[in-house]
Amino acid sequence: MKAEASSIPIPSHLVALRRHFIDLRDGKHGDNAVTRHNKESLFAQAVDLLEPYAQQALMEINEALLLGTGIVSASGLVRSGDGDLSATWSLSWREQAERRIAPVTLSAFFGQAFHHPHLLGATIGSWPLNVFNKSDAAAELPTLRAIASADLHNLVFQSDYRIIPAVVPPRR
Repeated sequence: MKAEASSIPIPSHLVALRRHFIDLRDGKHGDNAVTRHNKESLFAQAVDLLEPYAQQALMEINEALLLGTGIVSASGLVRSGDGDLSATWSLSWREQAERRIAPVTLSAFFGQAFHHPHLLGATIGSWPLNVFNKSDAAAELPTLRAIASADLHNLVFQSDYRIIPAVVPPRR
């Protein structure tokens, strides 16, 4: 049975995922980037555009769950010895450091052998990164929130719930 066309608007994260599949199909990234150099230029622009949203997603966790005890840091754009490009935003706090587990991490990553870049968390897989303007970057905020929240969830399983100040009873 063939599915009927729907009049329901396509959510932005699915628009981005569809764009990702089209890029794979067509061998390009964005409107017409085919060379590694052009793709890297788009990636650098995407990192700049994502910066405030990555910071926002981590600050929301810091304020709501870590009671403002965390520190958000950013790496800026970094090239590895292997030619990979990445930018990382992380949220660290005392309880996480004491248990020697990774901070909550959001990464934009463009591997040397990759067709296009992806978003990652410290403990979760990757998500296609298709950011070419401010609107695209803003549309990624729910994805960044989901990655950061899933990362925090996985860190709790690596340690326990007591790394989250908002759920630990006050000391008497």
